[in-house]
Amino acid sequence: MSKNVLITGASRGLGYEMAAEALRRGHSVIACVRDLEAPGNLAELCLEYGERIAIARLDVTDEASIAALADRLKQEGRTLGAIVNNAAILMARDTQIEELDMDEVIESFDVNVYGPMRVVKHFLPLLTEENAALINISSEAGSLTGAYPGDYPYAISKTALNMFTLQLHSYLKGRGVLVLSIHPGWMFTDMGGKQAPTDPRDSAHGILELIERRIETDSQWQFVDYRGQSMLI
Repeated sequence: MSKNVLITGASRGLGYEMAAEALRRGHSVIACVRDLEAPGNLAELCLEYGERIAIARLDVTDEASIAALADRLKQEGRTLGAIVNNAAILMARDTQIEELDMDEVIESFDVNVYGPMRVVKHFLPLLTEENAALINISSEAGSLTGAYPGDYPYAISKTALNMFTLQLHSYLKGRGVLVLSIHPGWMFTDMGGKQAPTDPRDSAHGILELIERRIETDSQWQFVDYRGQSMLI
């Protein structure tokens, strides 16, 4: 069954590949970008898939822009079958704690944690399609059992995102909504770098398999990789 899939951070990298994969599978996509004048390769998807893809302005740090898009979709009578919180930033990659700029920590939480919270706050009422899914793109860096000294803003924000996933799972399990944190792998993207081994197209394929419930998961913590294998919290 086709779904309306909303994806944040859709202009490039994993976000773009998830949009393309969803469209190939027959779904409709609301591809959210910060800058409508810089949609990346999404313009090519518009030419290929026409009205099944809509590019929308949404900045996860700007609650007004989120509320405006949610209200517009509501007025249009649109529903959602999946929300994918993909937008994220990686800052202070090689910075040790003694040199850490706390403003970068604050900015990371604003995008990586508060951003998904804002998105869910405003779009959850539209997530009414059958077998709906709410996906938070997380990272193995957010695993408490795999803690390492580095990537402080990113890792700690992803740990917090995993907690948010568990709270949403508890809140929505009675409605039959699938809620997962997904580690997409170390990908060959602008964030992952050229040395990364995972093709984001493979990750996008796995994530859509999970959204469509073609892969069964049994994670106690609702934290899996893109193949559906349980991750350590």
